[in-house]
Amino acid sequence: MTGATTYLPAAALLGFALIGGCGHNMEERAATGAATGLVVGGPVGAAVGAAAGAAVNEAEEADDNR
Repeated sequence: MTGATTYLPAAALLGFALIGGCGHNMEERAATGAATGLVVGGPVGAAVGAAAGAAVNEAEEADDNR
């Protein structure tokens, strides 16, 4: 049981990164990140998930502009 508790934060962050990347534009990525964060961590998780979705969008736009 302790092993599962140890890896839970890492799994949640991985979920933010994977789901936050879904979508075609900034709004969709922020919304999917927020929805995932809400499920995983409540209101604070929603804010973190939205930020993760926005960060994924900015990184992808920077990559596209090269």
